[in-house]
Amino acid sequence: MTDNERSNSVGPVLRTGEVADAVIEAIQEDNPGRKFVIDDKVSYVRIETEGECIIRKETLSKYMGRPFSITELELDLTSFSGRVETTDNQIRFFLERSL
Repeated sequence: MTDNERSNSVGPVLRTGEVADAVIEAIQEDNPGRKFVIDDKVSYVRIETEGECIIRKETLSKYMGRPFSITELELDLTSFSGRVETTDNQIRFFLERSL
């Protein structure tokens, strides 16, 4: 990522483990065409992309191999960059620029 892209980056920071692994798979399916930087820091994983990142409950459940709720995801979410919007069906990280 260039410095300009990094200043526009959004995404989750998750505890390392099964959930983080599933999120990495899910984000690639839920955000086609986006490039992600995945920074594994041993105890946590920082996932970044430019502008917007969506993780859908349905996709995450598929990669977890069982029904999985957004609330469960929030338990492993240690931090994030950008703004966050959650619904029962997805979590969205995004950036709004002020004019």
